[in-house]
Amino acid sequence: MSKKEIMLGNAAIARGAWEAGVKVSSAYPGTPSTEISENIVNYKEIYAEWAPNEAVAAEVAIGASLAGTRALASMKLVGLNVASDAMYTAAYIGVNGGLVVVVADDPGLYSSQNEQDTRLVARSAHIPVLEPSDSQEAKDFTKLAYEISEKYDTPVFLRTTTRLAHSQGTVELCDRVEIEDKPYERDVAHNVMMPGNAKKRHIFVEQRENQMKKDACDFEINRVEMGDTKIGFITSGIAYQYVKEVCPEASVLKLGMVYPLPEQLIKDFAAKVDRLIIFEELEPFFETEIKSWGIKCEGKELFTLQGEYSANMLREKILGQKVEVKPSQVTARPPILCPGCPHRSTFYVLKKLGIHASGDIGCYTLGAVAPLSVVDTTVCMGASIAVLHGMEKAKGSEWTKNWVAVIGDSTFMHTGIISLENMAYNQSKGTVIIMDNSTTGMTGHQDHAATGKTLDGTVVPAISIYKVCKALGIENVVEVNAFDTAELERVVKEETSRDALSVIIACAPCALLKGQKFPNKVKAFPDKCKKCGACLRPGCPAVTKTEDGKIKIDETMCNGCGLCASLCKFEALEKYEV
Repeated sequence: MSKKEIMLGNAAIARGAWEAGVKVSSAYPGTPSTEISENIVNYKEIYAEWAPNEAVAAEVAIGASLAGTRALASMKLVGLNVASDAMYTAAYIGVNGGLVVVVADDPGLYSSQNEQDTRLVARSAHIPVLEPSDSQEAKDFTKLAYEISEKYDTPVFLRTTTRLAHSQGTVELCDRVEIEDKPYERDVAHNVMMPGNAKKRHIFVEQRENQMKKDACDFEINRVEMGDTKIGFITSGIAYQYVKEVCPEASVLKLGMVYPLPEQLIKDFAAKVDRLIIFEELEPFFETEIKSWGIKCEGKELFTLQGEYSANMLREKILGQKVEVKPSQVTARPPILCPGCPHRSTFYVLKKLGIHASGDIGCYTLGAVAPLSVVDTTVCMGASIAVLHGMEKAKGSEWTKNWVAVIGDSTFMHTGIISLENMAYNQSKGTVIIMDNSTTGMTGHQDHAATGKTLDGTVVPAISIYKVCKALGIENVVEVNAFDTAELERVVKEETSRDALSVIIACAPCALLKGQKFPNKVKAFPDKCKKCGACLRPGCPAVTKTEDGKIKIDETMCNGCGLCASLCKFEALEKYEV
């Protein structure tokens, strides 16, 4: 009797990689894809690592594939942008061992800065895409992706979404299949993409894609479920589940391979239904191509381009059933830095000094909102430093003395280091603050090259951020305790006044870091409180007011960082050992 488990979609993908005989996995953590690698590391037959960024992860997987083993790279939607240089060329090169790249899209923008659609990138790069609709398919499609990869000599994207990645479903477990390594043979025409070779491989890519378009009509993962022919849906992924829930009697063409599209299968299905509706999240990817074939269908004129789809959306637009959603009974809780977060004290100092910050991707993006309101810009991973550089070159160093770039330790190792190199090389003047909290905080506390631990917990030599900055030829590099606000203020004043490039490394571990101990708490003495509000300015949620306006500390939330106590001039707050 087969064994079954309830699994997250991400865990099922990891299981599928293991069952498929994968030997190498590389990734950079990014919600909603992070848990794939966190599960893969538990399968000891797979070498699994955190890479500094998604480009490196893709290149590692490409290397393992060329060597003859099955390999996996995992990333979120915007991570594919970082890896796209490698992936566009990998489509020309093809594979030796199977190569699969999992890309997790984020309809609804739960944890991303845009809503890009991976299918559009895949079409441009000529890379086929599979999209599962539940945890069982997440596992099965991962395995199938390796078969397709090796059969058609192509990398394959496995596209997921936040809803699938973090939903649970029953998964039937199978044994691992040990795949014999493909022999490596030197083949310059196949593997070296200089222009002369690339021209020939481009022809192959187009031929491969046309063949797959024909073959996909017979793929089992592209299936027709005929029902009432008055209405037919073409859909895929998690959207398929909504169609089956709301319109169980309708005819459905469920696409498991979402690129290239099985043209003849779609034409045959369209001819059998009176009304054809395309139900797909994000871009009108199916709709645009299907309409280009002269097929009449409805899509984005009914459904939005923005956000995540739902069963209620379908009920309203197709059945005319307006579903009244009761307001949540839970008090709204805006995102806020955690109690004891070292970023809070850094932003407090910058706010006090009236300094603007070019921001980056991480927990510290919350420095843009009240009450700190310091971060003015956020573009993408590693951009804060380059944005500051651009400002300095545009407006001059006197203008940017009122600015700093802020970036986390993991993001600095991801791509910020390259931007800092650019500032040093091109003689930029300005101050960069690296907010080193010893982890990749926003995605759940993953290690990176500067923490001294690998994905499986192995202790390795940690790369020194301080020494990296010095190695770039930057003379003014200062490390400071993020919670020593007096010293931090002095250092910020000194470094921003320089007519030179400087780096401040504000160090203190994340308050939620595993194993982090909090030997202190802060106690309030309301009788001494003068209601000045100084302790409230950093916005710590553990610090509140009583009904009569006096200060109060929620000891269940307090992590004892002492920031509030350091700001009180009347000894109404006191730090003490627990």
